[in-house]
Amino acid sequence: MSKRAVGIAGIVVATLVVVAMIPLAVIWVRGITAQPSADPAPTPTATVDPSPTPSGPAENSSSYSADDYPVVDVFMVNGALPVDDAPDEPAIGVTATPDEVDGAAVFADPAEDPVAWLPQKQRYGGTVVPVIEQHDHWVKVLLVGRQARAGDGDAGQLTGWLRADDVQLEGLDSSVEVDLGAGTVDIVTGAGDDARRETIATDFAWGTDATPTPKGRSFVMMTEVTSFAYARGHPIVYLSVQSSTLAGFGGQDVAITAFHYHDVRSGAISNGCIRVDADAITKLAALPEGTPIYVS
Repeated sequence: MSKRAVGIAGIVVATLVVVAMIPLAVIWVRGITAQPSADPAPTPTATVDPSPTPSGPAENSSSYSADDYPVVDVFMVNGALPVDDAPDEPAIGVTATPDEVDGAAVFADPAEDPVAWLPQKQRYGGTVVPVIEQHDHWVKVLLVGRQARAGDGDAGQLTGWLRADDVQLEGLDSSVEVDLGAGTVDIVTGAGDDARRETIATDFAWGTDATPTPKGRSFVMMTEVTSFAYARGHPIVYLSVQSSTLAGFGGQDVAITAFHYHDVRSGAISNGCIRVDADAITKLAALPEGTPIYVS
């Protein structure tokens, strides 16, 4: 598999100018004095650009083993990983996936040892993650799992650091914006002046005050068709962030939020999921894993 690595090399240019001083001689020929030869033109000295400074944390080339760290998955509760401290900031339009089959080490702080391990693939997805900060040797990403279950601490969206050498980076030009106040769900393609916005829902359901839909940024963890009756055979688009008030749901010790179809889908009535119609869930299900989701 390919690796993405950035090398920084300094450039040192040295210019040595040697000017030889040649004695002048006065030559008398038939009473005429020869003119002294002109001094050679000075050789210009090349301007040296300063060596580029690597951006971000220092490189780490240590070896680590998957056996030594807890796996980053939807069931993970890992108090060592930080919760997103900039939930309103956009991702940068890039996803990261571990290059090696066994996965990549995950760091809470690039200056310290790893605290978790991200597999290349796993049953419930979450291995294609959006990059929210990129440097020469490191990328900061969003992650699935929780720092603590609801009621025991902050259950918000997790973040972590991956070494650039450990991951494959891919461009991603789509995202989803959910505005609960305006009552819109938009798929946005591209960025800046070239961005194209498609409103796919203006009547949908979201979480109650007791079980609110988490706001801020998250991402598509996985998409699949389930046997849940309420989905009516339509796919469910699971997100990386879990409920801030529910420690578990449906007999499981996870409380995943998602986009899904539901016959009843208007207003603040759900347990945190966003209920949409058939056309909207079909369009959302076409988005790749790692697509950023923004809820405001």
